[in-house]
Amino acid sequence: MAAALDPRAMIDSLTTATALLPEAMDYGRSLAAGIDRIYFVAAGSANRAMLGMQYWIERDSPTLEVRRFFPAELMAQNPARLDARTLVVLASKSGTTKETVAAAEWLRDKPCQTVAFTQRADKPLAGLADHRFIIGETPESFTGMFMAMQALIGGILAAKDNWPLADALLTSLAALPAAIADAAAASDTRGQADAAALNGQQVIYHLAAGPCFTTAYVFGVCIVMEMLRLHSTALEAAEFFHGPFEVVDDETRLILILGEDPSRPLMERVARFCEKNAKHVFTYDSRDYAMPGVDPAIRPIVAPYVLQAALKRITANLSLLMNRPLGERKYMWKTEY
Repeated sequence: MAAALDPRAMIDSLTTATALLPEAMDYGRSLAAGIDRIYFVAAGSANRAMLGMQYWIERDSPTLEVRRFFPAELMAQNPARLDARTLVVLASKSGTTKETVAAAEWLRDKPCQTVAFTQRADKPLAGLADHRFIIGETPESFTGMFMAMQALIGGILAAKDNWPLADALLTSLAALPAAIADAAAASDTRGQADAAALNGQQVIYHLAAGPCFTTAYVFGVCIVMEMLRLHSTALEAAEFFHGPFEVVDDETRLILILGEDPSRPLMERVARFCEKNAKHVFTYDSRDYAMPGVDPAIRPIVAPYVLQAALKRITANLSLLMNRPLGERKYMWKTEY
């Protein structure tokens, strides 16, 4: 039995997030003149979504300093530059993530500006920031949070650095729900086959470069490790040949994730090595997906989310084969930690 897929439901679940896009971009424009740095603060998948935004700010902005923190790390370090010209972007899918809520409360005594992204207005995080964006409850929250945050960042870049892609970004983000649904449908049959090939394996490696490391981490850690309880390691292509490649042999299972950003050659090098030295290589390349409605210049920015949608067809089917529902946890939300 194959895992059910409803592309229309995927699209509809992101309606609220899509409607927020113009407002988020306008808000970003309004903030631009008053900030010199952006600090991203979140745990889990939201933190890794911020990784991609950090990458593009570092590449495209000559004026902005950008850093990314886990909430507990931020409070422990207490950066000296957390001043009135710092924008702190907080995100939590549930709005109740203990460390993120604690960081938001801690930031209220700081001179910085804060903006929060979450699913519900009635949860703690939503009431602790200077401004908030509520994306609505959705099983595609990883994509929805990214859409709203990336629109905000696009507005900041456009106003502060004359970034030329703001309009293309806005239309492309609006098209992203359909693009991820299209990618999931296109990968459905393959997802079943790859799940069958991976069933019974206890160790899986996920490799990516640049902003697509977002996908390697969220898929490998937040789904394969957290939900399926398999030993899963996300590796960066730039570091692969400095140690990790020594584990590759005929039994190693490797999922290779290739995007369209400037780091792609790093992953192409990894792919050449793995194709030569491994027998179980699963390659997912964003160039294989149509991404209808996405501007060619924006494809590199949204590719991690299209690839995530494709890869999730593996875990949806692997969950059935393992008889392990993706919503179950052993420790999370069940014990003190």
